[in-house]
Amino acid sequence: MTFSATLRTETMDDHQVANGAEFVRVLFDQRLSLAGFAALVAQHYFIYRVLEEATDAMADDPVAGPFASPELRRLPALEQDLAHLYGPEWASIIEPGPATVAYTERLREVAFTWPGGFVAHHYTRYLGDISGGQAVGAVTERQHGIVDHAGTRFYVFDRIPDRKAFKARYHELLNTSPWDEAERERIIEESRIAYRHNAAVFTDLERHLPQYLVAS
Repeated sequence: MTFSATLRTETMDDHQVANGAEFVRVLFDQRLSLAGFAALVAQHYFIYRVLEEATDAMADDPVAGPFASPELRRLPALEQDLAHLYGPEWASIIEPGPATVAYTERLREVAFTWPGGFVAHHYTRYLGDISGGQAVGAVTERQHGIVDHAGTRFYVFDRIPDRKAFKARYHELLNTSPWDEAERERIIEESRIAYRHNAAVFTDLERHLPQYLVAS
């Protein structure tokens, strides 16, 4: 089995826990208000601000650097989304939740100096964004009548016209990177940790769900 396939299989349980969060279910049931969606976007902003700092830090690393595709950058799109959702003063309005703070602390701990740790978190976020994450954008746009991705630019990868081909290249990088078996196990475990951090962010958001539910 290739490493990319092993990574996917070995992290599936943690991935499903994150995807099965109540916040996610409410979103896909189209019961999440635009304010609730905005709260999710705000947490993404703090996560990706650090993750993309790590991308810059690891860009010249011979192992991690090839994963740091500029086409994946999400921070400019998140800033556009937040300006649309919160207005021009968005930066003074949003703040990270406790789980988001813990997530970014973990990123600073492992993703700036350990190539495998960087790849574990990079894979968990970006491959999810260009795969199942696309459905989040589509459902939100449909529910709220969003036109021209106003507030949902985060989910638009217009610099990656062929997502399937891009993912195939990414998987090939995972399969051919010079990690021994012990390092691959470390990367798998760090990917599990990344999924758990994502699940914790949803748990934080769920504390505010009553105010984020649309009237039935």
